[in-house]
Amino acid sequence: MFKEFRAFIARGNVLDLAVAVIIGAAFSKIVTSLTDDVLMPVIGKIFGGLDFSSYFLRMGPVPVSYTGSLSDYAALKKAGVPLLGYGAFVTQAVNFVIVAFIIFLLVRTVNRATALFEKEKAAVAEEPKVEPADVGLLREIRDELRARRP
Repeated sequence: MFKEFRAFIARGNVLDLAVAVIIGAAFSKIVTSLTDDVLMPVIGKIFGGLDFSSYFLRMGPVPVSYTGSLSDYAALKKAGVPLLGYGAFVTQAVNFVIVAFIIFLLVRTVNRATALFEKEKAAVAEEPKVEPADVGLLREIRDELRARRP
């Protein structure tokens, strides 16, 4: 069983997937920072607040034992108040759109490069192969010698 597992891990696809997951995790942090630290403050400013991710609607009563602010999303959520956190959802949706757009650009670039490579490969295959003069001469001599044999 260990040998099978080692063979499975050593396959190229598994190693490629592992590298992709590690790069994806690092890329996810960059996109999250871009969204949380750059884009969402601008969007929040447009909509009248600085932290768009904390926009919510209270869907139920606040417990009588709650003593915090009624505008603190994290504290209300921790206290068990039912909330509709549409700001957090919008933040995640913007994250998704950014990642999807970057993946689209990457796939588009790879597809164009592949098409260009295939086009060049086809052009090379279509070029007529020019035989060197000495090879042609040697073929003629061979054919002449074969024709002379009884």
